[in-house]
Amino acid sequence: GPGISGDDQKRLFQKFQQLDGSDTRVVGGTGLGLAISKSIIEQHGGQVEVASELGRGSTFTFVVPWAAL
Repeated sequence: GPGISGDDQKRLFQKFQQLDGSDTRVVGGTGLGLAISKSIIEQHGGQVEVASELGRGSTFTFVVPWAAL
């Protein structure tokens, strides 16, 4: 992708957020995917992060601790 600005990164994991709010966007959706993913990961004691640079792209990383059996 084209990367995500710092301001957009702050709201990226909020429910119902669409970074492209234009009427002509080609990708649909409800804006729930990243919010749900973050919630599930955090419920398992993990964390999710995004590193992004405009014009270069984005990397999403998540870590979930290994539970002792």
